[in-house]
Amino acid sequence: MSTGSAKAAPTARTREEALTRREQILQQAARLFAERGFHGVGVDEIGAAVGISGPGLYRHFAGKDAMLAELLVGISQRLLSGGKRRVKEAEGPPRRLLDSLIEGHIDFALDDRSLIVLHDRELDRLRESDRKLVRQLQRQYVELWVEAVRKVAPALAEAQARATVHAVFGLLNSTPHQSAVDATGREAMAELLHRLARGAFRAAGETAGGTAGEAVEGTAGEAVGEAGRA
Repeated sequence: MSTGSAKAAPTARTREEALTRREQILQQAARLFAERGFHGVGVDEIGAAVGISGPGLYRHFAGKDAMLAELLVGISQRLLSGGKRRVKEAEGPPRRLLDSLIEGHIDFALDDRSLIVLHDRELDRLRESDRKLVRQLQRQYVELWVEAVRKVAPALAEAQARATVHAVFGLLNSTPHQSAVDATGREAMAELLHRLARGAFRAAGETAGGTAGEAVEGTAGEAVGEAGRA
C-alpha cells in the first residue's frame, strides 16, 4: 500500500507542473504573436521565452496552430462561462447584472490585451471548425449581454440592444491601443471604461424613449464605487 501511495504523489505533482508549463507557453505565445504576428514567431522563440527547447513544446502542443486555436477558443469560452456565472450570481435590480458584466469584460480588456490583438489579426488563420466555434461562443456571449441590457431597458428593441453591445465591446476592446499602466493607473482606466460603457447604454436607452435611459443611468456612480470597494 505504501508503495502505491508513494507513486501517486509524484503523478499529481507532475500533472500540476505540466499544467503550469502549458499556461506559461500559451501566455508567451500570445505575447509574441501579438507583438510580431503569427508567422513572425518560431517555435524555438516561444520555447526560449519559457526556458525550454523548441522541440520540447511538442510535448504540450502539436504546433503553433494548436497554440493559436487554444488561445482564441479558450478566451471565448472563459468570457462566456464568466458571463454565465455573473448571471447566476446576480442579485438585486437588473442594472447590477449589467454592471457586473461590464466589470468582467473590463478585467479581460485590461489584463488580456494580447488576446484582443490576436483575435483581430489572426482569427482567420484558425481552421474552419475552430473559427466556427469561436463565433458560436461569441454569439452566445453577446446574447447574454443583450438579454441583460433589455432587462434594464425593456423599451430598447433587440436590434438596438445588440448594436449597442457590439459598440461597447469595441470601446472596451480598444485597450491594446493604450499604454501599459501600473496598478493605480489600471484602477483609473477601469473606472473610465466603466463610465463610458454605461454612457453608451444610457444613450441607447434614451433613443428608446421613456425612462429607459434613466434606468441604465441609475447606478453609474454607485456601480463604480462598488467596483472600487471590491
